[in-house]
Amino acid sequence: MLTILAYSMVVVFMFLIMTKRLPALVALIVVPIVFGLIGGFGAGLGPMMLDGIRALAPTGVMLMFAILYFGIMIDAGLFDPVVRIILKLVQGDPMKIVVGTAALAMFISLDGDGATTYMITVSAMLPLYMRLGMSRLTMACVIMLAGGVMNILPWGGPTARAATALGVDVSDIFVPMILPMAVTAIWVMFVAWVLGMRERKRLGSVSLPGQATVRKPAPATVLPAFPELAVAGAMNGTTGQWSAAPAAPAAPAPIGREGNVHAFAAGRIDADGGAPLTGGSGGSGGSGGGDEPPAGVSSPDTARPKLIWVNFLMTAALLVLLVLGALPLPVLFMIFFAIAITVNYPGLEAQKARIEAHAANVLPVVSLIFAAGIFVGTLQGTKMVDAIALSVIAAVPEWMGPYMAIVTGLLSIPFTFFISNDAFYFGVVPVLAKAAEVYGITAAEIGRASVIGQPVHLLSPLVASTYLLVGMCKVEFGDHQRYTLIWSISASLVMLVAAVIFGVVPLMGPGA
Repeated sequence: MLTILAYSMVVVFMFLIMTKRLPALVALIVVPIVFGLIGGFGAGLGPMMLDGIRALAPTGVMLMFAILYFGIMIDAGLFDPVVRIILKLVQGDPMKIVVGTAALAMFISLDGDGATTYMITVSAMLPLYMRLGMSRLTMACVIMLAGGVMNILPWGGPTARAATALGVDVSDIFVPMILPMAVTAIWVMFVAWVLGMRERKRLGSVSLPGQATVRKPAPATVLPAFPELAVAGAMNGTTGQWSAAPAAPAAPAPIGREGNVHAFAAGRIDADGGAPLTGGSGGSGGSGGGDEPPAGVSSPDTARPKLIWVNFLMTAALLVLLVLGALPLPVLFMIFFAIAITVNYPGLEAQKARIEAHAANVLPVVSLIFAAGIFVGTLQGTKMVDAIALSVIAAVPEWMGPYMAIVTGLLSIPFTFFISNDAFYFGVVPVLAKAAEVYGITAAEIGRASVIGQPVHLLSPLVASTYLLVGMCKVEFGDHQRYTLIWSISASLVMLVAAVIFGVVPLMGPGA
């Protein structure tokens, strides 16, 4: 009964958010309460939910101050040079932008922290997607795929959990997985190329400031990136895609908003989804004529170009301390936020203005984290997680014993999605390893197979950093899942096949 209730709760939650019948924030709160009451746990729901909120509270605090810190760095212009360099390299080509997004996310993911990867990559790339009217779902997809591959690094979490649960050295799991990870990374770059080609076909290649010509005109149904190329249209707030509308008199401000669509008479939308950007009196075709200010993320009113090296060294120090684990993450981001806002905006009114400017980004993410605490707390407190784990083990027939390594790899795909990493690695994997031992499959081999589902795991509603990604990209959680799921599954399957080919995960146990 408990197993059916557990699966039903997860399925109903996914159905509600993917069909947009409820927003993720409401579904995370309402669904576990309803199923907890159905299961007869009404009296204990309060303490369970509070335990879940307590468990995720440090994550919520960390994300709140991390968003504020990187928001201050964006305002001060730390990422402006990066954006300018990328603008010069991509030459207005959407395909190059998507591939570059994946490459940048992989590089930053070397620190093993998903939240840091999302904040830095989105901060650097979002203005480009906004300038060209590219799909932000594509950006979120390739960033998550890149993070899913690099999440297997020993300091990323899952590999260390698997090694601890199985009593083996971390290197015995990670080192043999380097080649399969490399193959999967190549696959992620291929996926980025495919998605980028779709964007190029949809948008064309638009010239950016300082370029002489438009290399390829955008289709008539798409609003180009710059005011001098603009036509009337509307932008979908989830996908970031423009659609043409009947001609209307130009206006400098939005002419309407309905649901998830922001309508404009002309112009392009800025990075925070607000009013159209103005400026740039260059010639037709977006040549820029040299009059348009340099591209960047920051506003001239908030930019602090003289402090760019101070901010760079401050951020580098933060990342070093983060990797070394010198202090808990929430404390690190709180300290560095206080330093950053004091150094860059010493006046009280300026500091209040910066905090107010980023409050709209902080609230949706942090509220989702605490709502997820109710979901996780109910799932664990009612023992639904244990019921799911036991059902997995019971569902494996005896004839699959010799193929237990492959079975473990395949099971890791759905079950690191439905249950937390801790529940999977400490509750399910040791039992699978014990069963596999009979057929000569080592614990290290089972450990390697168990990390293969990580690209899909990051799409789970139980992963706090995912709410940060969708919040910064300004896309709906359910839309992101629908768009990314098939690509995430493909990345896991590619990793599994590569692991078998390289002999890292045995197809069949030698004792069979």
